Amino acid sequence: MNRASDLVASDPNTGIVTTPLRSLTGREPISIDLNASIREAASLMREQRISSVLLTEDGRLRAILTDRDLRDRVVAEGRNVDTPALDIATESPLTIDIQKTAFDALLLMARHGIHHLPVMENKRVVGMLSSNDLTGRHSSSAVFLAAQINDQTSREGLAIVSARIRELQGSLAAAGASAHATGQVITALTDVLTRKLLSLAHLKLGPAPIPYAWVAAGSQARMEQTAKSDQDNCMILDDAYDPARHEAYFRQLARFVCAGLDACGYVYCPGEMMAQTDTWRQPLAIWKQSLRNWIEEPEPMALMLTCVFFDLRFVDGEASLVDALRADFLPRAGKNRFFLAHLVGNALKHRPALNLFGHLAPARSGQTKGKIDLKHQGTVPIIDLARIYALSAGLEAVNTWDRLDSAAASAEVSEQGARDLRDALEFLATLRIRHQVKMVEAGLPADNLLALREISNFERTQLRNAFAVVQTLQNVLKQRY
Repeated sequence: MNRASDLVASDPNTGIVTTPLRSLTGREPISIDLNASIREAASLMREQRISSVLLTEDGRLRAILTDRDLRDRVVAEGRNVDTPALDIATESPLTIDIQKTAFDALLLMARHGIHHLPVMENKRVVGMLSSNDLTGRHSSSAVFLAAQINDQTSREGLAIVSARIRELQGSLAAAGASAHATGQVITALTDVLTRKLLSLAHLKLGPAPIPYAWVAAGSQARMEQTAKSDQDNCMILDDAYDPARHEAYFRQLARFVCAGLDACGYVYCPGEMMAQTDTWRQPLAIWKQSLRNWIEEPEPMALMLTCVFFDLRFVDGEASLVDALRADFLPRAGKNRFFLAHLVGNALKHRPALNLFGHLAPARSGQTKGKIDLKHQGTVPIIDLARIYALSAGLEAVNTWDRLDSAAASAEVSEQGARDLRDALEFLATLRIRHQVKMVEAGLPADNLLALREISNFERTQLRNAFAVVQTLQNVLKQRY
């Protein structure tokens, strides 16, 4: 790496997020002809001291062979080493563009449980990234944790492995990783866990009789999860759904996955907004009608539901079902000013913890006396603002940072306002994560309630400033609607 890259990579606050892939792809990728045998490929890997080799045809990438393939598909199965290497290689492998960052590569590896990633430039392979290349950069253990999740064969095994996700959050905090990056890493592992549970369910129940999509809602959809998260999810079924033939299968599937998530620390949603609840497991046409009703008749329950289910992200199954639903409700929500006004009113119920004089105002009585709820009085108001900006402009972004960026670009909020909200969100989310890590280390259940004595006077000033930013932009939105 050059000196500039060294400085970026060594900065614990930005390294994994900003390190360009170009700085990690030093040597030329090693490739072999598509028709080479397993023996020839293994000999080349030994000679070059590499853990993977690319199989190419006329200079184009066709497949990748790794040392894991040699172990699992050759040695373990007693396969003849003179057979074609293509027989055991992974064809059309996942790749990443060289313009991306090390963090983008980390997330891709973690989501799919892979350890090798070809780096592309203009459809040409220019490098090979392995999980070892990320060793020493915080978050690298996420790749190995994802692989361990994918190696499990039971819900019990998944529960044991998933306990390390909380440890990972502590490691990320200790390394100085940003709250934004931490949320994406933790959520990527939740996605891996969810897909593995779905895979185990299919082994038990058989393949799905019709297409479906497993959809994350809430913080998982926004990729903003922390160690303390309940589960918000739903299922969109193909319109070929016939209750008499299909209901029993999908109910069992949903219950298996939701129970597995609960066993892994993602507790059941108190409001039962989960795929195992019949209401949240519906054909596409029913989902479309439900969302139309929520938009056209924004009564309190509908407004509460939109705060969860307008944050939707595809996790597994048939992605086109999610795309079709989003394409139906986004334009409707953005054009309905009456609905948006009600959504703003509902969002203003979550106010920053400031008194009339602009001073911090922790709870005065009860079990939360002297504490501030960093979620409902801190991050949630910013999430609500970003959601309203996105719906008003018909933006597809789901992550709060992405929504604020897109909203600024579409003039839903000023560039300065979006920047202030991003900074406020990062500060509040970091406080929240740090607080949760302390509780977990003390053997206590994590919560969102911060006692002011936990932070310095300097941080109290920052907290007050963050709340003031949110309060100002809430008032702007209130006047607009």
